[in-house]
Amino acid sequence: MRTNHIHFALSEIQQAARSFVEAMDGRTIFAFYGAMGAGKTTFIRALCEQLGVTDTVTSPTFAIVNEYKADSSKVFHFDFYRLRRLDEAADIGFEDYLYSGNICLIEWPEMVEPLLREDTVSVHLTVEPDDSRTLVFTC
Repeated sequence: MRTNHIHFALSEIQQAARSFVEAMDGRTIFAFYGAMGAGKTTFIRALCEQLGVTDTVTSPTFAIVNEYKADSSKVFHFDFYRLRRLDEAADIGFEDYLYSGNICLIEWPEMVEPLLREDTVSVHLTVEPDDSRTLVFTC
């Protein structure tokens, strides 16, 4: 495993998402950490495009999970920002999603960390002073 750094301006987000896909190395569960407004949903939208999703990718803030069809599988996009209790994640069958073999992209994973699998990739997104972004993750 190695730590990856992807630095990009928002105008380069598709190239950054392509680099991320190349580094995924068969992993399927990704926990996206970052401050409000860091661009987690925006990056996930670009990532989904690179994975072949043709559906409209939106934040599942109120639905908690959105399901998209990709080229050869499904992509599950979670947003746990509004989650108040861990059992709410269990109620939607979160662990079943994690073990489905499909790609799971999780925003606000802090809320469900006790449920995350050991092989979950932590992805940290930060906004730089020049408004560019840096992704740091280990695959």
